Amino acid sequence: MSQSGLARVWRFGDQVDTDQLAPGRYIKGSIDELAAHCLEALRPEFAGAVRPGDLVVAGIGFGIGSSREQAAQTLRQLGVGAVIAGGAARIFYRNAINLGLPVLICTDTAMLVDGTAARLDLDSGKVFDASGAVLAHCEPMPPFLRQIVRDGGLIANLKLRLARPA
Repeated sequence: MSQSGLARVWRFGDQVDTDQLAPGRYIKGSIDELAAHCLEALRPEFAGAVRPGDLVVAGIGFGIGSSREQAAQTLRQLGVGAVIAGGAARIFYRNAINLGLPVLICTDTAMLVDGTAARLDLDSGKVFDASGAVLAHCEPMPPFLRQIVRDGGLIANLKLRLARPA
């Protein structure tokens, strides 16, 4: 995110599938190469222009298709701060959380216009504009999932939990 804590909204439609996130023809390459082609079929400029902390906003069916973990990995590799969608495929949702990428379900994203500067409060599930006005109310993630995200993913979370004295 920028110094101001604001991120850019990248708007997509319904049914963004895993092959659009991680195109199969690049799957055998490095994660950097794969990420360079993330969402290119929908927005060719996305991978080169997205900045750390930016928000991907979409409709229903985000992450449908195969169960490839690379679909969430590409967004993580590009620095996407969160996915906000009307609905997400369950496997994508959990893959993303396990990699430390928050996914919030939000049925009304009309105010999250492409290019808008916004800030996500992960605890409340609210998205704010630069003035502090609420742009969207998402379903807050359960605390244990927020903790996994804050720890950097499931493996990091487990390492931290196992390192604590009994």
